[in-house]
Amino acid sequence: MNAPIIDPLQGDFPEVIEEYLHHGVTKCIAFNRRGTLLAAGCADGSCVIWDFETRGVAKELRDKDCIAAITSICWSKYGHRILVSSADKSLILWDVVSGEKITRITLHHTPLLARLHPGSSTPSLCLTCPLSSAPMIVDFNKLNTTVLPVTVLEADSGPAPPSRNKPSDGPPYTPTAACFNKFGDLVYVGNSKGEILIIDHKSIHVHAMVPAPGGAVIKNIVFSRDGQYLLTNSNDRTIRIYENLLPLKDGLTALGHLNKTVDEVAGVEKMKAVGSKCLALFREFQDTITKVHWKAPCFSGDGEWVIGGSASKGEHKIYIWDRVGHLVKILEGPKEALIDLAWHPVHPIIVSVSLTGMVYVWAKDHTENWSAFAPDFKELEENEEYVEREDEFDLIPETEKVKESDINEDDEVDIVTVEKDAFSDSDMSQEEICFLPATPCPDVPEQQDKCVGSSSKLMDSNNSGSPLSEEAGQNGQAMNHASSPLEGKTICIFKDSLSGDFLITNDHAVRFVNNLTSYHELGFKIYLKNINIFHMPDLSIVVDHTILVFLGKCCLCMIVDLQCEK
Repeated sequence: MNAPIIDPLQGDFPEVIEEYLHHGVTKCIAFNRRGTLLAAGCADGSCVIWDFETRGVAKELRDKDCIAAITSICWSKYGHRILVSSADKSLILWDVVSGEKITRITLHHTPLLARLHPGSSTPSLCLTCPLSSAPMIVDFNKLNTTVLPVTVLEADSGPAPPSRNKPSDGPPYTPTAACFNKFGDLVYVGNSKGEILIIDHKSIHVHAMVPAPGGAVIKNIVFSRDGQYLLTNSNDRTIRIYENLLPLKDGLTALGHLNKTVDEVAGVEKMKAVGSKCLALFREFQDTITKVHWKAPCFSGDGEWVIGGSASKGEHKIYIWDRVGHLVKILEGPKEALIDLAWHPVHPIIVSVSLTGMVYVWAKDHTENWSAFAPDFKELEENEEYVEREDEFDLIPETEKVKESDINEDDEVDIVTVEKDAFSDSDMSQEEICFLPATPCPDVPEQQDKCVGSSSKLMDSNNSGSPLSEEAGQNGQAMNHASSPLEGKTICIFKDSLSGDFLITNDHAVRFVNNLTSYHELGFKIYLKNINIFHMPDLSIVVDHTILVFLGKCCLCMIVDLQCEK
């Protein structure tokens, strides 16, 4: 199995689990266009958005009417909208910035997949693949649905009329895969006969058909980020890559010209002839030994790599191929089934979701490279005898004298032209949302009281028998704590990393002290939150690590509660 694996040092792909994210039971994930935000649908019907740079929760979207598990999640082009499909047969469109629900529509079948139209920044159309129905176009403005044909026979009988959430009375459908092309003017549908239909979703007309080898059911179909390649996952345990022969823009117009040029045949044969000029089979990927089914296959951000998760129960394996067809890496995670995958649009990072709802972040295993600091530095695996050159320590070595510059100094340097962003596929006519402000969650007062009580016990045990605690107890008995201005207030303690002094601040006063004994002399005892313990001179400080920050030259920032010692 490992024989065809090439040298992993030559590839820019993940290797190890860097960390994991956990927020409820996650079911599906999706990156925004820049990879700065990661959205996840949960089993309780909520949607959480992580800031992928800080790995912190930036926003949580929750609809009180939706308590069923999320089946799919999708970003709009510029990140202003998020579309989620739920197991309660609903589609919900969210406004990302405000966190408000824009609209909610209920279908007659559970949507397994829903994708927003990629050609608009604020789309009102989406493509959905229900469990027991043909794929359909949903219009959020008109609140109606248009069923797409899944076979050529249905296409010959004429377009289906738009319906307002009217269920079909026909036979049950095998779950069908579908996706938009890069600019959304065409829909590619994979059916149970192993055929790829190219459909104009506005006129509901099938322009071309591409039969897949073997005729197995197509379970997944997805385009690469640049729109040049199409990936299908079939029931015959094979992932196939097709090269898109149509132009990225105005693909529908080019498809119309192809239909006019093919006059030798008619009907289904004509659709196949046109389809052969639209898609060309490029590569096939499969595990010839274990014959595993694949889960959530997709492309990397630059389209150079193809990944697929093993659908076997009890294993978390991710297979990585290059586009040529070589298996380059098998990532093995925990003994949990894999249910979803996503490759970061920019960086070599893979995010996978396990059956238990954990989100694993896979990244490269970085090693120290000293040549990055000194380009002339050369690492040696073993000692070698060094032979000094004759002119090595000359002011102007002979090699430098002979060497001529390859740079033509007469050429003008272009400092005006802006290079095109390799990951940009738009004119940026509208501001794109890349980050969201994180909203801090306040502590519940009851939990604070519990933390104060538990931490006071910890402080009593830590300071029992210490000279400082004894001194504080003696001073506390002689002090009238009713006159203390700081009783019950919250203060901040900063330690100066240069002088070692402490800066103690509150809303009304700022003062420097050499240690914390001054406040014990006032009759106060310090009760703190219980997460981490930091040892300072004469006192052990228990600090909540979530509020530690770096401030200028101060090395610690912590928040403590002062209460009078009785």
